[in-house]
Amino acid sequence: MRLLMTMVVRDEADIVEANLAFHVSAGVDFVLALDNGSRDGTTRILESYAASGLLHLIREPRIDIGRGESQTMLARLAATEFDADWVVTADADQFYWPRGGTLKGILEAVPERYGVVTAPRRVFVPRPSNEPFFADRMTVRLALENPINDPASPFRPQSNVVHRAHPSTVVAPGNRGVTGGRHIQLGGWYPIEVLHFPLRSLEQSEKKFVAANPGWLGNAVRAKALAAHKDGRFREYYEAVVVDDDQLARGLVDGSLVVDTRLRDALSGIRDADGALSLLRDTERVPFESPSLEEQAAFGLELSVLRDADLVRGQRRLDALEVRVGALERGLGGALARRIRRFGARPGRRA
Repeated sequence: MRLLMTMVVRDEADIVEANLAFHVSAGVDFVLALDNGSRDGTTRILESYAASGLLHLIREPRIDIGRGESQTMLARLAATEFDADWVVTADADQFYWPRGGTLKGILEAVPERYGVVTAPRRVFVPRPSNEPFFADRMTVRLALENPINDPASPFRPQSNVVHRAHPSTVVAPGNRGVTGGRHIQLGGWYPIEVLHFPLRSLEQSEKKFVAANPGWLGNAVRAKALAAHKDGRFREYYEAVVVDDDQLARGLVDGSLVVDTRLRDALSGIRDADGALSLLRDTERVPFESPSLEEQAAFGLELSVLRDADLVRGQRRLDALEVRVGALERGLGGALARRIRRFGARPGRRA
């Protein structure tokens, strides 16, 4: 089985190499990467993986290209040009973690008629640490018992999907779903989770929102962050989501926060004494232990929170659709009434 990963990146030099090294060491066979106008060293990192034969690099400097459009193009390319069987669509800050076994082993176990596996995200929070490497300082994640329904929160529960390769694939923005081809979703089984590190430092977070793709302009998360930037309040915005030691202690007691060192420990196994990342290939792989019973129960609770959040988002989309349909109907009704009046007012018409 051939497993490919696709990613669209811009200015992710602080994390993209860790992402590539982790996934290649976890069993990904090849990477298709679209560099969307990076200026911070990301391109150099991608070029080094391309030179080693592990990555195909596409340069697309146009910053107005749609993210879903880019991800769809890469997914189709994986199917038609690179002989993929399964495709992982990842952002640079997302790490696909099998809940026991291996990525390939899990996907090989999926019944043939199914083509989509849902992977819930588990979000890690920024910490006030001087550690230069993100994985060394970000070892705390949210453990939600209730959904975050604020559209402007960067920590709302979401999920990604892994899918069978197909030339007709259409990837939804944010990789929240796919359509086209053999994409029947396998429900009720969540063998993969996504360890997500969206906000890693003050500088990275501000750059993330200010230099974002224009297609993200309508996003409530970005709108709130961008307003803070324009008002000179971005440090205040960022510090409001940083979890300090006192908040961590309270969160550990009430169960809203969990210390999770899995990614840090996995990456430490492929870093040398100087911090440089290496690759595990062939028989050597990143070890993935099966979760404990306690962790399985906690994961089940978070899945119920994710389902509740999806229901709220679905209702909001339905409400917005009803508003648009109502406006359209009123517009059509008004236009029809005007046409009737004009028709009735024509000379020679009988009363």
